[in-house]
Amino acid sequence: MGLQCGIVGLPNVGKSTLFNCLSNAKAQSANFPFCTIEPNVGVITVPDERLSVLNEIEHPAQVVPTTVEIVDIAGLVKGASKGEGLGNKFLANIRETDAIIHVLRCFEDDNITHVDGSVDPVRDKEVIDTELQIKDLETVEARIQKVEKQANSGKDADAKKMLELLLRYREALQKGENLRTVELTEAEVKLDKELFLLTRKPVIYVCNVDEGSAVSGNAFVEAVKKAVAAEGAQVLTIAAQTESEIAELETYEERQMFLEDIGLKESGVAQLIKAAYAILNLRTFFTVGPKEVKAWTFHAGDKAPQAAGVIHTDFEKGFIRAEVIKYEDYVNLKSEAACREAGKLGIEGKDYEVQDGDIMHFRFNV
Repeated sequence: MGLQCGIVGLPNVGKSTLFNCLSNAKAQSANFPFCTIEPNVGVITVPDERLSVLNEIEHPAQVVPTTVEIVDIAGLVKGASKGEGLGNKFLANIRETDAIIHVLRCFEDDNITHVDGSVDPVRDKEVIDTELQIKDLETVEARIQKVEKQANSGKDADAKKMLELLLRYREALQKGENLRTVELTEAEVKLDKELFLLTRKPVIYVCNVDEGSAVSGNAFVEAVKKAVAAEGAQVLTIAAQTESEIAELETYEERQMFLEDIGLKESGVAQLIKAAYAILNLRTFFTVGPKEVKAWTFHAGDKAPQAAGVIHTDFEKGFIRAEVIKYEDYVNLKSEAACREAGKLGIEGKDYEVQDGDIMHFRFNV
C-alpha cells in the first residue's frame, strides 16, 4: 500500500539498534520475512496471532503474513530546519512518511555519549519538535501569503476556510505546540491533507530503556508520558539492546524463554510493529484455503470492492459480491462448510464496510 512509518531521533538514542532489530527476521517469529528496498527501508512482517490459529485449523501449504514499511531516517541535530547536519535530507524524508516513530533515550550509560551531554528524553523530544515546528511554520506562513488575498476577496469560500485553518495552525506553532494537538472538523481534515505538515503526522514515542526497565519503565519514561499527554500519542517502552540479544537466539522457543525470563509476554519490537500498523490506520482481512492462508492489508473504512482490489485490480473492477465469515465464527466452527451450514457466511454487496479479521472470498466478473 506504500504507507511508511519513519524512525526519527537524535544521535545515540538507539534508533539504529531498533531498526536493526526490526530488520532481523528472527526477532519476531519463526518465519517472519524481512527485505530491504533501499538501504534504510525495511518491509517488516506484522505479527498476527490469528494467522497461527488459522494455520492450525486449515493446515495450508503456506501461510503469508501482511507487512508494513519502516524507514530509518538520518539522525537529526539542532539546527536541522536551517540545514545543519543532514537536516534538509532528514526533513524531506519525514515529509515522505505517513507516521513517525520517535525514539527517545531513557537509559543511563557512561559508555554511550549523549549528543547534549546528559540524558533528558523530554529535552530531546523538544529539540526535534522545535525543528519540525520551525519547518511547519515556514510552510504555513508561505501558504497564508498565497491564500490571504483570495480569502479576503470574499469570492472564494474554500480559500477562506483554508485561511482560517492556517491561522489556527500558525497560532499553535508560535506557542510551540505540535499540530497534531489541534482538533479539526471533518472539512478541515480534508483541507489539512493538502498541506503535508510534519507535526501533524501521527506519532508513536518509543522510550529506549535498559533491560531492568523493560517491564515497568523508569522515571525517564514517566516524564515522557507526562510531556506527551496532550498529544494523545502512544508511548512504548522497549529495551533495544535486549531486543538485539533476543534476535541473536536461534529458535523461536529460545526467544520466548528469554522474554519470559525478563517478564515479557511479547517482544517490544513485535509490539512496535503492531502499533505502527495501527497508527497508519491499516487493518487486515484473510483469505483461507488448503493452498494458502493469507493476510491482506486494507485501510480502515474500505468497502468490499476496495478490499477486493487489494488482491487484484480486476477483482474491484468486476466486483459482484463478497462472501464473509467472521474470524470468531470460523475459529469456533473450524471450516467454511460448517460456517455456511450454520448460517454464518454472509453475502455482502458493494456497500459492505470490511471489518478487521474478516475472512473473505470475492466473486467477480471481468
